[in-house]
Amino acid sequence: MEILRAENLSKVYHGRQEVQALDQVSLSVEKGSLLAIMGDSGSGKSTFLHILGGVDHPTGGRVFIQGTDITELSESQMSVFRRRNIGIIYQFFNLIPNLNVRKNICLPLLLDRRKPEQDYYEDIIQTLGITDKQQRFPNELSGGEQQRVAIARSLISRPAVILADEPTGNLDRRNTQEIISLFKLVNKNFKATIILVTHNEKVALACEEVYTMADGRLYEGDRR
Repeated sequence: MEILRAENLSKVYHGRQEVQALDQVSLSVEKGSLLAIMGDSGSGKSTFLHILGGVDHPTGGRVFIQGTDITELSESQMSVFRRRNIGIIYQFFNLIPNLNVRKNICLPLLLDRRKPEQDYYEDIIQTLGITDKQQRFPNELSGGEQQRVAIARSLISRPAVILADEPTGNLDRRNTQEIISLFKLVNKNFKATIILVTHNEKVALACEEVYTMADGRLYEGDRR
């Protein structure tokens, strides 16, 4: 079942010199996919991910998530939709420093005035190996542990899709391998649909589907 569709996305940045960041990019993603978009810096991959997440607006084209055209939503509508339907994972974790691990994980629900399903919450933290870290604060965690918390946060609202922007870019080799394994486990155990962008070929090739972004265009497979 198709869960996300991007149609003919374009993005042009206007400045002293016009920059075409995306050029007629289309993509169909099936529910439960683990998909990587690989590309060098400046290829357009992060811009594409930000548009899929409703963080940025396309110059042209549309994005559908579970049948909703998110390009038609207002900023306030998009904020609510994102909180409920999209999990986002960043390279630098983006955890709230003065919230402990449990509250960081549950933040999307707290902002929506909802309580976590305790059994589901327990399943998430056990899967990610952070059961004993719940009362700690971000500055008490390693980089790998912080990224585990960020992955848990992305799962807590049972999103339609999880978008990960260079999720291993700030990690050493050992933690990178662990996070790759966790993405595969999360995809399998929670049937999570995951799209990640990376410049790391090993990370990309660990995914079931691989695309390459170059000069604002999307190609199937590894074309580097």
